[in-house]
Amino acid sequence: MLNNLRDALKPALEKMGRGFASTGLSPNFWTVVGLGFALASALVYGLGIEFGLIIGGVLLLVSGFFDMVDGQVAKVTGKTSKKGGYLDSMFDKIAETAIFLGILIGGYAEPYLVLLAITLSLLVSYARAKSDSLNVKLQGVGIGERAERLLVIAIIGIVGFMGIAVLIVVIIAAITLIQRMIVTAKNIEE
Repeated sequence: MLNNLRDALKPALEKMGRGFASTGLSPNFWTVVGLGFALASALVYGLGIEFGLIIGGVLLLVSGFFDMVDGQVAKVTGKTSKKGGYLDSMFDKIAETAIFLGILIGGYAEPYLVLLAITLSLLVSYARAKSDSLNVKLQGVGIGERAERLLVIAIIGIVGFMGIAVLIVVIIAAITLIQRMIVTAKNIEE
């Protein structure tokens, strides 16, 4: 869903990409920075410290920002690559799983809901990967892509309702999985 806004935000995103590219640091560097902030967020959630929901949420939002930066730096420098795309995708899944693990260990939501959220989130990503292998493009398909799921966790978590945030993630991930399965099934060429 948020991926569909990229065209409207293209000029601002390109300007941001040029700014970060001017540092001379590679897109993969920014990918690692994003992962670092996500892992720090997961650690804060897992420790269950005072103001952990606020600190973890802010770290998660910063991680999401750097998840945009790496791709924009790659585009403006012409350094897009299969290796970079692979690392970005894998680090995204590692980060998302770590976030939910931190929420689980910190006791911020019912364990069965966290397990459902992790499972459905990974299935949404798998649905896209499998569809890509069948030459069916799913970017922008679904109400709960990774960016939306993590925004729900960060923002609703910051205001103190992590259990509700995880429940919302379960619902939107399930809907997205169904949407992606339907679109793929309709577009598979036999």
